Amino acid sequence: MSETEKPIVNLANVPLHALSHGEKFAVQLGRIGPLIGAKKLGCSLHIVPPGKIAFPFHAHHVNEEMFLVLQGNGTYRCGTETFAICEGDVIAAPPGDGSCAHQIINSGSENMRYLAFSTRLDPEVVEYPDSNKFAVSSMVPENEGPWAARVRHIGRPGTSLDYWDGE
Repeated sequence: MSETEKPIVNLANVPLHALSHGEKFAVQLGRIGPLIGAKKLGCSLHIVPPGKIAFPFHAHHVNEEMFLVLQGNGTYRCGTETFAICEGDVIAAPPGDGSCAHQIINSGSENMRYLAFSTRLDPEVVEYPDSNKFAVSSMVPENEGPWAARVRHIGRPGTSLDYWDGE
């Protein structure tokens, strides 16, 4: 653990940054893991406005996630099912293919606050069933998110090259 890291942080002191796309997606996101020196577990604070979604419907092939709802209520999409969720709920999102994709939707009338915990295994493959995409990432720096991966590709099935292409 570096001199600037402490093993404890209060949620009120977690720096937040805004992430949004179009009309559906909006979140204030705070990465907690790097603040407290976590190496193999990720933890982040999500604050999602009413009617919004933090991230697209997705399934991690490698990493497992778990969520703890701190405030608000909403809907949890998991595979083909939906579940009402509220303050105090703990939600599992095990790794697997698109059939176990998941998404948290703030369908309530106030901000939804939740913690997301995850393993930090590398490389990773993520499926996005709603948009028929996949993402592959590898060599994610220890204190960074998947956007900082040294190798990252987002595509759709059917656009693959032959192994010997260009050789």
